[in-house]
Amino acid sequence: MFGLDTSLTVLLLVCLLAAAAFEFINGFHDTANAVATVIYTNSLKPWAAVIWSGIWNAIGVFAGGIAVAMGITTLLPTELLLDTNIYHNIALILSLLITAIAWNLGTWYLGIPCSSSHTLIGSIIGVGLGFAFIAPENGFSFVNWSKAGDIGLSLVLSPLLGFSLAILLMYILRQVVRSKQIFKEPATNAPPPFWIRLVLLLTCTGVSFSHGSNDGQKGVGLVMLILIAIVPGYFTLNLEKNTADVRDQVTEVKNIMAKINPSEFNLDEKLNYDKANTYILHFDSVLNTGTAIADLSNQQKAGLRKDMILMGKEVKKLMSSSNLNLSLTNKKQLKKSVDDLKGITEYAPFWVIIMISLSLGLGTMIGWKKIVVTIGEKIGKQHLTYAQGASAELVAASTIGFSTWLGLPVSTTHVLSSGIAGSMVASKGIKNLQAKTIKSIAIAWILTLPVSIILSGSLFLLFRWIL
Repeated sequence: MFGLDTSLTVLLLVCLLAAAAFEFINGFHDTANAVATVIYTNSLKPWAAVIWSGIWNAIGVFAGGIAVAMGITTLLPTELLLDTNIYHNIALILSLLITAIAWNLGTWYLGIPCSSSHTLIGSIIGVGLGFAFIAPENGFSFVNWSKAGDIGLSLVLSPLLGFSLAILLMYILRQVVRSKQIFKEPATNAPPPFWIRLVLLLTCTGVSFSHGSNDGQKGVGLVMLILIAIVPGYFTLNLEKNTADVRDQVTEVKNIMAKINPSEFNLDEKLNYDKANTYILHFDSVLNTGTAIADLSNQQKAGLRKDMILMGKEVKKLMSSSNLNLSLTNKKQLKKSVDDLKGITEYAPFWVIIMISLSLGLGTMIGWKKIVVTIGEKIGKQHLTYAQGASAELVAASTIGFSTWLGLPVSTTHVLSSGIAGSMVASKGIKNLQAKTIKSIAIAWILTLPVSIILSGSLFLLFRWIL
């Protein structure tokens, strides 16, 4: 397979199966976020809810694009992913996979809603920091701290946003909706009125779809990390890209960059401009050798990938500058040309999306009950009402969907759990929360990143020593 010997082929398959297992666990770990409200308001039977949610999770993976996935793959520098010793790359992948799976399974077993996003990102950062202990000083960071900062900010702010928006939405509902039935505890085994049931079904669908489009992309990004690290010759770049088309896109970027007058920039902006030009000129020089992308050496492919990622960052900085002396048309064309060119690195094979979609969808239908009970019964002291369920899920679906549009991974678990907590507080104040459950969720939230960073980094150093 991919020109690997038998032992490496087996290790590649093990890593791919582990990635599928992570996404499978992610499915049943996070299912509660979508189905708890429809189950506890008697809107759907549990078996129907998890099947419905599983289907929409799978659809979300296909429809969500790959922006979040690419954010995951760029957390680690290309140099670290493309170690010439393939066993070092396998040590990297196994470390983060084992950490992510172990923490997810542990928190699921205890019935604690926990973020798969925090776990995966912490594992990736841990590997980068672990490598920093053993690598010679060579002038580059082993973690993309800029990207990690953006992701970290989204993971911290999203639950606060979910909590606040749920309170606000509950207040608006009380002012607008005349029927008080939606604010009462559902009658035992009695389905809600049709319109309430329809709203709850729509919000369940929205959360499931949003979860698939965001968390599913994390699985896609994880698989791409595996493929780039173990079989870089096939997956470092999109080999299906037409070399002539890519060359034309590079020429377009060069031509527009040549129209910029750097004398109007400040010192930092001039540096950004010079770096962007350096990367695009090197990219162009490799393509102008006349060699097709598929026939380039692994080192050349790695160089082009690095050029593309770094050039995109520098151009983005320039585009945000008020000193950029380009017409609106040229600015739009530059952005479009760079975005088109990113297709050579920002991609995922169709079979990867299929694999993650099936893993997430199937996982959604299994093992959901522990977290559902926590979400539905243990966050608040009162039974979940129709209004609380709809508010929390509407906030979760919109927040996750917006984050996916921005290309940022966000914790479905934390957004929904905080939304439920906010709806409970909106009903009867802070005393309506169960302190023990909130404390457990908060501790897991605080510990997930440091634990996954330390465990992943330690495993990486161990595996590097063994392999």
